[in-house]
Amino acid sequence: MLEGPYAPDNIVQILAVIKKGGSITTILQFLLWAAWPRGAPRDLAFCMAALLLFCLGSLFIQLNGGPPKVLLELRNYLGESTYMDDHGPPVPKVLPFPSQVIYNRVGKCGSRTVVLLLRILAEKHQFNLVSSDIHNKTRLTKHEQVDLMRNISTIPQPFLYTRHVHFLNFTRFRIEQPVYINIIRDPINRFLSNYFFRRFGDWRGEQNHLIRTPRMKDDERYLDINVCILENYPECSNPRIFYIVPYFCGQHPQCREPGVWALERAKQNVLENFLLVGILEELEDVLLLLERLLPHYFSDVLSIYKSPAFWKVGNLTGTVKKHTPTLEALQVLYRRMKYEYDFYNFVRDQFHLIKRKIGLKSSHPSLSHEPTFLRELSLRTPDPLEDEDEEEEEALDDANNWLVQP
Repeated sequence: MLEGPYAPDNIVQILAVIKKGGSITTILQFLLWAAWPRGAPRDLAFCMAALLLFCLGSLFIQLNGGPPKVLLELRNYLGESTYMDDHGPPVPKVLPFPSQVIYNRVGKCGSRTVVLLLRILAEKHQFNLVSSDIHNKTRLTKHEQVDLMRNISTIPQPFLYTRHVHFLNFTRFRIEQPVYINIIRDPINRFLSNYFFRRFGDWRGEQNHLIRTPRMKDDERYLDINVCILENYPECSNPRIFYIVPYFCGQHPQCREPGVWALERAKQNVLENFLLVGILEELEDVLLLLERLLPHYFSDVLSIYKSPAFWKVGNLTGTVKKHTPTLEALQVLYRRMKYEYDFYNFVRDQFHLIKRKIGLKSSHPSLSHEPTFLRELSLRTPDPLEDEDEEEEEALDDANNWLVQP
């Protein structure tokens, strides 16, 4: 006899137990109990025998690999849904892969254009875009690295985090490594863009940039770039112009020193940790590859980029008052940037290789790795002046540093 909290007095209690998701055996017990006439041993024995047969039949089905075909067809006819399917916890959201992306954007390599696109795409595709407001701290202490990586890991997925910061090795601290993407450009063009942007800003207004660099004196602001290069000012010399490679080398102190070690480590990280490193000179192809490799983030990015509405805003990011130095100054600058150009050429070759693998025909064939104006160059550039090891933007804003000459 069934006793305890499940002992029903009427059919309403039986239905209440069914609603709670009781097992088939328990429900049958309730039905048998309701049907038993009180004080009839023969009927009681018959009901117990029926229950025993049901249990043995259930055991036989489980031991022989499942129910017979007729029962499966009956279940399909009645439907697969159960009470717990309809009233259980919600099905967890299936995340796209990868669902953690970091864009450790290199300065003056089209990053503001890409961030503008990402803001539109984040709203369109419903992923979390976190764009850091910190622009002048690319090198971090060990504790700062751990804090930043933990903060990034807590962002609801899928997310794309972007900041001017040198490569962070999450696995070193036993944290899941996100996928990296980035874009670089010709090193001399990047340097020229940064040189004039610091002084005169972009089409959004020169006055805005005067406010941004209030400590820059007029003598520095209007310093001729040829003088800066040829007279070996710190801003136009190593290690200040060793800029792109550290973004891929990482946080190791040796990554800041121009040399083979930093160069090779940067190349290794590109191969092992970056899904794509594009080049700004082929930005449309970069966007097309991102659309194919990360469709849940970049789907329709190329059509947005080509739209007149976007170009109306995007054109405001162009640097003003930019002009090309003399041939002599360019030759000197190129020699100082040999590691930057080695890395740039490596990335360009890898980018073209990915395009060929995907079947994207390149409209920019790879030519000689040395610029035309330097192919006959035989001059040697004197060793540049060493500079203090400090944060780049803070050092550049120091009004006294730029006056130091060899």
